[in-house]
Amino acid sequence: MTLNITGILDAVVSHAMASGHFEQVNGHEPQNAPSHGLTAAVWADTVQPVRSSGLDSTTVLLTFNVRIYTSTQSEPADAIDPNLLAAVDDLCAAYIGDFTLGGLIRSVDVFGTHSQPLLVRAGYVQQSGAIFRVMTITLPVIVNDLWEQVA
Repeated sequence: MTLNITGILDAVVSHAMASGHFEQVNGHEPQNAPSHGLTAAVWADTVQPVRSSGLDSTTVLLTFNVRIYTSTQSEPADAIDPNLLAAVDDLCAAYIGDFTLGGLIRSVDVFGTHSQPLLVRAGYVQQSGAIFRVMTITLPVIVNDLWEQVA
């Protein structure tokens, strides 16, 4: 079996696009400043084997970052975090609600059975000379029986 990274990445991006919160959703970590309004970016962060019941194949933990950006210059300033949190709420609900991403994975590792659990961190990122308020969702997913173990 090979990793269907395109299908899994597309499923994660599709949930963000379907939420209606974002002017743009990138399937990569941007190197330039995002557009106006809320922007999301999705990229793979880690790939590692995990303990599983499979005796002749290896199950893999694939971790994505889903980062939501908005300008710190957005007005009103008091709406910046509530707008970001509304998008985070919808995305986390979507990823947990579509627990297998349409059958592409075994599960979203919500509680951290094999990894850090589903997690959201707030912070700031500077890009292209501008500062952005961000919330980054760490999205751990488990892919069953990915690599065959040959004796």
